[in-house]
This record gives sequence, structure tokens and C-alpha cells, in this order.
Amino acid sequence: MKRAGILATALMVSLAVTAGCNKARNTASSNTPGSAVGTAGRNANGVSNSDIDFIRDIAVMNTADLELGRLASERATGSDVKQFAQMMVTDHSGAGDKLQAFASQHAIDAPAQLDDKHRNLREKLAGKQGMDFDRDYADAMVDEHEKLVNKLESRIDKDTLTRAKQENKNAPDTNIKATAVMPEKSDDPNTQAVNQWAADLYPTAYAHLQAAKSLRDGVKKRAT
Repeated sequence: MKRAGILATALMVSLAVTAGCNKARNTASSNTPGSAVGTAGRNANGVSNSDIDFIRDIAVMNTADLELGRLASERATGSDVKQFAQMMVTDHSGAGDKLQAFASQHAIDAPAQLDDKHRNLREKLAGKQGMDFDRDYADAMVDEHEKLVNKLESRIDKDTLTRAKQENKNAPDTNIKATAVMPEKSDDPNTQAVNQWAADLYPTAYAHLQAAKSLRDGVKKRAT
């Protein structure tokens, strides 16, 4: 009787250990990149939350530049501001189409509307007229493109980024070259795809930033 009790206890311990091991294996499997739907920290296509947040942030920035460009096309008084605004509409419309295609391919729900911050900025600009509008729009474009460029640079190989900036250091703002940069390397194929997409977008974003700075300087000169 005593022996039977010992055997029963040993069996219960064995089952408990086995269950614990199985739970540990299942937990490890659920945290492995590229595992099945429902993986913690990843979407159905195995894209990490950090990559999803990055794409969504860029989508919001792109939409803001597009919508503010449309507003400026209607309200700007300076021909240089109108020309810049039309470039924003054309380039960011194309960038938005590519972004949505990339997001759809990777099962990412990328927003196509303004967030509260940029909606407030649009309303603020909409209340401006004449030179006040031109000046505030130019300032906003420098600020917005600085944020966009900085965001993209976080996904770009630092060596090629340094070389690209050096090549454009002394170039006139109106003649910025679309210097190619390399994406930051990652062992995660989805992250690598996101980084490559960012590297492809970077030259245009950088050129827009320089053009925005030139526009801002031109508007200030007209205002004095």
C-alpha cells in the first residue's frame, strides 16, 4: 500500500514535469519569428510591431504632406510656393500608392487619413492668408520633412548614409542628387523588406527637405 502511494506520487510529478516542458516549448514556439498566426508581437504575415509602427508613422507623414500640398495649391500666393505644393501633391500621391501596396502585401493596416496633430496643423494653415500662409506653410514643410528624413534614416545603413550626405553637402538646393543609399541589414526578412523600402524612399524625401529649406528662405526674403 505504501509502495503504491509512492508510485502514484512519482507519476504525478512526472506528468507535472512533462506538462511544464510542453508549455515551455509552446511558449518558445509562439515567440519564434515567422511562426503561425497569433504570434506575440507580430501580425499574420510575421511582421513585427516595430515594423508595423514604422510603416504607419510614415503613412501619416506622407498623407500630411499630400493634404497640406493640396491646401497650398489653392491658398498660396507665391508662384514658388504653388510650384512646391504641386510637387508635394504629385510625389506624395505616388509615394502613397507605393506605400499602400507595400502595406497590403505585408498585411499592414496603414492609415490614409490625417491624425489629430496634422489635422490641427491643416486647420491652422487654412486660417492663414497671403504671405502669412506662404511663410507658415514653408516652415511646416521644413519641419515635416526633417521628421520624415530622420525617421527614414533609422532604417538606413549608416556608412552609405554618410557618403550620400557628403556627396550632396555642397550641392545647390535646386540640384540635389537622388543618391542611392543601402538599407540597414537585418536577419528578419520582413524587417529587411521594410528597410529596403525606406532606403528607396529616402532620396526623394531628402531632396524634398532641401527644396523646403530653399522655399522657406525665398519666402522670408520676399517678406522683408
